[in-house]
Amino acid sequence: MSFNQKIIEEFRANRGKVGGPFEGGDLLLLTTTGAKSGEQRTVPLGRVRDGDLLMVVGSNLGSPRHPAWYHNLLAHPVVRVETGTEEFEAIAVPAEGARRDRLFEHAVGVAPGYAAYQASTSRTLPVVVLERPESGAPREIATLADKIMEAHAHLRSQLRHIRSETEAHFAARAAHQGPGEPPAPGLGLQIRQHCLAFCDALEFHHRGEDAHIFPALGAHHPQLRGALEQIREEHREVARIKDGLQALLADIGSADPGRFRTELERMAQELTAHLDYEEESLLPVLAEIPFPPAAPAPPLAGRGRDTAG
Repeated sequence: MSFNQKIIEEFRANRGKVGGPFEGGDLLLLTTTGAKSGEQRTVPLGRVRDGDLLMVVGSNLGSPRHPAWYHNLLAHPVVRVETGTEEFEAIAVPAEGARRDRLFEHAVGVAPGYAAYQASTSRTLPVVVLERPESGAPREIATLADKIMEAHAHLRSQLRHIRSETEAHFAARAAHQGPGEPPAPGLGLQIRQHCLAFCDALEFHHRGEDAHIFPALGAHHPQLRGALEQIREEHREVARIKDGLQALLADIGSADPGRFRTELERMAQELTAHLDYEEESLLPVLAEIPFPPAAPAPPLAGRGRDTAG
């Protein structure tokens, strides 16, 4: 068993408490998706709190290279966090510019070893904020309609986040005065990570519908087959819009604000209209289907056997 795996198992067995060299340390477990392999990878990391913010530092013991988990979260921003007392999904957002410097200074105040790690390498140690997605009031999941609405609420929340961060980006550009290029507002990676999280969630949601939910619905509710086929067709169009959204946001640094806002709003409205149509077409039927599905009934004793008469 590897050193990290021993820590992980001890952490999980003792609600976040470990002994040895990390005894008394403030740790968390971070599970990322491999950038190349697509496999789940879990690592124990020191955690730092700053008010409501939860963050980790990509120190890699002062190595000249960023840790593998950092490359993973740049490719797949949605991560799993375990603190010992709770487990939740988060969106991993590397801090930039002045915000990164302020948060790193705070991290050094909490754990001075980070300063030594930074001094031993020429790379800037990443500070990654682990953001919980907006969820609003907890939603009770009793039917498949509830589950679909939970996914849609998450998608709408991420889309709102992208739009608000885009406005903040352009506001910072507009506020710049004096000669030279305006300073970077520090939202480039933040917008990118939320865009990737939204696009990944949208693709996962549609893949699950096309592969599992829609075939079962079509078999049991023939009257829905026309609507299901239209939604499948919309999924192909939404995939095109999703790719366009990623390309649009990648060009935000040099984009004309007016044209950018117009194009972003058009895409957002098309995506929202698709979610609205799914809900209007499917929720009445899905509200009758329990979730999670009931377990199949066990076979009756003696079924299939010959009995003495």
